Amino acid sequence: MQRYFIDQANWEEDRVVIKGDDVHHIVKVMRMKKEDSLICVHPERGPALCEIVAAEQEVLCSIIDWLDENKELPVEVTIVQSLGKGDKLEQVVQKGTELGADFFIPFDAERSVAKWDAKKANKKLTRLKKIAKEASEQSERAKVPSVLDVMTLSEIIEQNDSYDVKLIAHENEARSVRSHSLSSRLHVIKDNQRVIIIFGPEGGFTPGEADKLFASGFLPVRLGPRILRMETAPLYFLSSLSYQLEEQ
Repeated sequence: MQRYFIDQANWEEDRVVIKGDDVHHIVKVMRMKKEDSLICVHPERGPALCEIVAAEQEVLCSIIDWLDENKELPVEVTIVQSLGKGDKLEQVVQKGTELGADFFIPFDAERSVAKWDAKKANKKLTRLKKIAKEASEQSERAKVPSVLDVMTLSEIIEQNDSYDVKLIAHENEARSVRSHSLSSRLHVIKDNQRVIIIFGPEGGFTPGEADKLFASGFLPVRLGPRILRMETAPLYFLSSLSYQLEEQ
């Protein structure tokens, strides 16, 4: 069933009004009409089964029932992803949303090939937020992950105290015979904790960046014995985390 995330201002006691791009999707793409059902997601109360009352310039729906769902990861995960070429960051946000991430922070690493100026950053962030919303609807989540502004390494480190588990996916771990396995790191993560993990760019972290992260409490972790692409590594981590916390 189609799912739409609706701003809090558009909710009333027993009905909800859908506006903007979602109207076009409902009316023109899905060809939905009066008495058809859909799911509207309130930013605080979560999903509700609704029925269309009228579909014109806006879509008016009556609330049939509030749904009791539990589709979010039992921990809050922040993915810090270095800026990359092409659509790599878009892939991470789309697939990472499907896999349960809560926050995405674009990271301007020293070896990042892509660089965002102020004009480019605003445009790209708007697109990434749209991708996160659509992926949340597709995967039937009850929330849309937040895509934050681009940060430097220093800005990321300043947030240290707000996380219970801090990890760095360091490529040297895949090359070492004395590496810190992902399994060993995942076993210490408990429900309701806040987890942050940072991924480097195509060229990897510089020694200076890695040293600063280690010094600020980030723990190195190995994501298997192979060197993964920057857009693959976050998905490997999130899939493993979901299996550890939700599927065992």
